[in-house]
Amino acid sequence: MIKQVTELFQIRYPVIQAGMVWCSGWRLAAAVSNSGGLGVIGAGSMYPEVLRTHIRKAFLATDKPFGVNVPLLYPDIDLLIQVLIDEGVKIVITSAGNPATWTSRLKAEGMTVVHVVSNTKFALKAESCGVDAVIAEGFEAGGHNGREETTTLCLIPMVCAKLKIPVIAAGGIGCGKSMLAAFALGASGVQVGSAFAVAAESSAHEAFKARIIASAEGDTRLQLKKLVPVRLLKNEFAVLVAQAEAAGADADELTMLLGRSRAKKGMFEGDLKEGELEIGQVSAMLGEIRPAADILNDMWSGFLEARKRICNQDFNQL
Repeated sequence: MIKQVTELFQIRYPVIQAGMVWCSGWRLAAAVSNSGGLGVIGAGSMYPEVLRTHIRKAFLATDKPFGVNVPLLYPDIDLLIQVLIDEGVKIVITSAGNPATWTSRLKAEGMTVVHVVSNTKFALKAESCGVDAVIAEGFEAGGHNGREETTTLCLIPMVCAKLKIPVIAAGGIGCGKSMLAAFALGASGVQVGSAFAVAAESSAHEAFKARIIASAEGDTRLQLKKLVPVRLLKNEFAVLVAQAEAAGADADELTMLLGRSRAKKGMFEGDLKEGELEIGQVSAMLGEIRPAADILNDMWSGFLEARKRICNQDFNQL
């Protein structure tokens, strides 16, 4: 099953870097791809011409496959799609929207298409639309999340039991042990976000990276459920959101509190008080800022070590 993903993307390791807004520009994507995974440019924070620049720089920085993540609810989605076509992008990961809208067009252009889902219903929908694989993202994940709050441990086997196409596990995966667990649940690959958000090549602000490294267990929380659920790292803004939600704030009030460019302010500009700091639960496991190649290599060696340890155990003696 693992071979399905490495062959689908023509990569060495079944590891896909998540397309994270304000964190995953061309430098991170190229670094991950050059290291044997699938690097991904996150288009969710980019205007069309900015995306075009990142794609062209990625092509210059790596001769390995890389992808682009495109949130389908983006207001200028037609312009972003045209950039992908014009620049010859071969792998597209769609999210936050209906895959029926663009999958056939992307496939007609010869692209490999993957869609991010948070439940089995959406996974089956994506498969029926003709995507090549799905990324099933559990409750532990950073950024925008599913309303059902289904954990990765439960979500992956349920989705794998229903689909015929490869399932890539996401949410809470930041080391070799969690990678092995995902494969045991039936996944054909893993998507890694938070662990790469603190990579040296990540475009996240250094203050945000340092805050992630300093975070502890319980420092993230799924919030803004009346808008689009998002996992946030605790700070003054997150506390204000929690207080507003506890007081029964409606969607309009939360939208006003959120304002504009809150995520950019936090993750890209480094405002740790007023900014929106999106990161996953795995942040509590992250200990230092390192090159993406080191992160990927350590994950793979950790996976091999964990697999060897499990295989060497004689469970018949229990």
